[in-house]
Amino acid sequence: MKKITAILIIALATISFGAQLPLSNTEFSFLSNIQQGTKAYAEVHRTATTAKGFGDSHSKKKTKGLSIRELADNPNYASTCVVKDSVRNKKNCFVVISKKTLKLFVYETVGTDTLLVAKYPVCVGKNMGQKQKKGDMRTPESSFAQPFTVVSIQPASAWHHDFKDGRGSILAYGNWFIRLKTPGFSGIGIHGSTNNENSVPGRASEGCIRLRDSDLDVFKEKFAFVGMKVVILPDVQQPTK
Repeated sequence: MKKITAILIIALATISFGAQLPLSNTEFSFLSNIQQGTKAYAEVHRTATTAKGFGDSHSKKKTKGLSIRELADNPNYASTCVVKDSVRNKKNCFVVISKKTLKLFVYETVGTDTLLVAKYPVCVGKNMGQKQKKGDMRTPESSFAQPFTVVSIQPASAWHHDFKDGRGSILAYGNWFIRLKTPGFSGIGIHGSTNNENSVPGRASEGCIRLRDSDLDVFKEKFAFVGMKVVILPDVQQPTK
């Protein structure tokens, strides 16, 4: 306990002086808001060295000191990280989607830790980069400072869509459409891949995030809720100003 307290004090002091953190300031603020009434500090150093945390011995050296964003975009972490596979309170969960590694990560803030509780392969927009307009086949991106939010979870097993590929109007969404509030754009959500399972993982959607139908059912049942925060990381390096 003394060790944990000392780490937290050092981390908070580091924020005050503006030095580089394992967590960025925006990540720290984001996580503090996830778990109201607690100091939800995602201390990636400690969770990276525990069996229930960010990885096994193979990945410890590669994950130590990396922020959540850096971890999600790290191919080695995305493929080898160990998930906790259980959750205490799903209202303390949030999602990070990496368009680089084609993975959806579910994290839960627990006390002073942030634990990886699930990961799934995804299919994102056919074209890379930030969404600019309707129909550009890009998945919109967000940040820890301005995350997207789940606004509804709708039954979608009977929903059809015409992909303009000669198959006509077909079932396409799995059992659920998890709709996101994405300022500037509408109709974006997390859904299944009925009749398009081979597209996951990959880049083939019109802008939404596709999960395998079976993964969608588990994600909806165990983790998703209205109000959940969703960060979608960019897949193209943004130019510095």
